[in-house]
Parts: sequence; structure tokens; C-alpha cells
Amino acid sequence: MASPDQDLTPVLEKDGVRLTVDDALATVTLTNPAKRNAQSPALWRALADAGRSLPGSVRVVVLRGEGQSFSAGLDRQMFTPEGIPGEPTFVELARRDDAGLDAAIAEFQEAFTWWRQSDIVSIAAVQGHAIGAGFQLALACDLRVVADDVQFAMRETSLGLVPDLTGTHPLVSLVGYARALEICATGRYVQAEEAVASGLASVAVPVGELDAAVRDLAGALLAAPRDAVVETKALLRGAAGRTYDEQRAAERQAQARRLRDLAGVGE
Repeated sequence: MASPDQDLTPVLEKDGVRLTVDDALATVTLTNPAKRNAQSPALWRALADAGRSLPGSVRVVVLRGEGQSFSAGLDRQMFTPEGIPGEPTFVELARRDDAGLDAAIAEFQEAFTWWRQSDIVSIAAVQGHAIGAGFQLALACDLRVVADDVQFAMRETSLGLVPDLTGTHPLVSLVGYARALEICATGRYVQAEEAVASGLASVAVPVGELDAAVRDLAGALLAAPRDAVVETKALLRGAAGRTYDEQRAAERQAQARRLRDLAGVGE
């Protein structure tokens, strides 16, 4: 893939993550294609920092990975007895008390939580492998545009673990409980056609057209008034937790705010 952020001065660049900002559009790029953008605690900290570094002008965030794979999951060095230098090994994590282990996982999850904040729309541009943590990072975004060579897989269960990087909630929301269970428990690949048919992805395009498709989608999102998009996103995200009548009321309240704002009338 060509790099759409290559001519911009990075706002942040460290530990395999680059953040660039072009007015209302930000791009977060995973920059370690030699390791298929494998993930580590350092990368997660950098992703969390990218979220904290977003200027208030940003409305759309694109997440992409350099090279042939979006992200092939956890850095395999994390599974070795020595682990990654400077990071706790799995054994060391397991020896912590409940509060300490919970705090460590919660810190890891911070890399995956900010993509759905109310004032932005995030798009994952996914090609090649998106395995385990890579799958969950794509699921962290509001929308996914995939290349026709995409291979999603949730391999944690196959390793004796569970998906714990915030991916289970969006996965169930998108494909339903039964298919989510089958995907996670078997660890099988979900390819482009199924990803679109099941709702995991908005559209699948040839690999060479992925960047253009994402640019088109980002442009369409930026063409809509910001406040209307923010209100609509909040309505849709909250719909699953409301009854039909509660959702009707939420629509009325949101529309009242928009009408008053457009008319310049205070509440």
C-alpha cells in the first residue's frame, strides 16, 4: 500500500506507530511491516498516546498498517520465557494479584478504547492478516474497509487465552452471538466476502484500491456537518441498550438540539 501520510510531519512517531494530521483527517499507521505489524505493550502505549495527541479539529481517523498485513497479532516474543526486554512476561503477569493483573490488562486496553469516542469516526483500512490483537484493533474502529485478501482470525482461544483487548463486544454486535462464538472458539479465518456479508466490513476492494476507497469514505464523512454526525453516532451507539420507545425519545431530544442549534435558539 502507498502511504497517504508520507508527506505530512508526524504528530507522533514511536514504537511502530505514526500519527499524522491533515486538518480534520488523522491517520494512524502501524509502521513495522517486517514483523507484519506485530503488537507489543510498547505499541499499545504508543497507540494510546496517539489518541491523546489528536487535535480537536480531527473528525475522522484512519487506521492502517504498512506492508502486506494489517497486523498479525501479538509479537511472538511475548510467548517466550524471556519475553520482550523491559516488559513483563506472561508468567510475571500471571503471578500478580487480581488487582494488579486487572490493572495491567486495563492499561493494554487503552490502545483499543479511544477509536469510538463520540466526536470522531474511525475507519480501519485492513489488508492481509488481521489476527488476534490485529482483529481486535480493527474491531475497535467504527468502520472497516477491507482488501480482497483480508484474513481475520481470533486465535486467542486456540492459545488457551480469551480475547481481552475490547474485541468481544463489537464482534457480537456486528455478527451476533452464535457466529462470534464460532469464530472465536475455532480460530478460523474470516475472508473478505464473509466479512462484508456478516457486517464485519463495509466494503471489500482489490488491494491496490484500498487507500482510494478509504479516502472516498473519509471524504464523504467529512462532507457532513460535524455536529449532525456526532449526534447520529451517539444515537446509533446507544440504540442497542434502549427500548424502541426510549430510542424514539432519544431521537426527539437529539433533533431538538440540532434544530435549536441551526436556528441559533438557546435551550
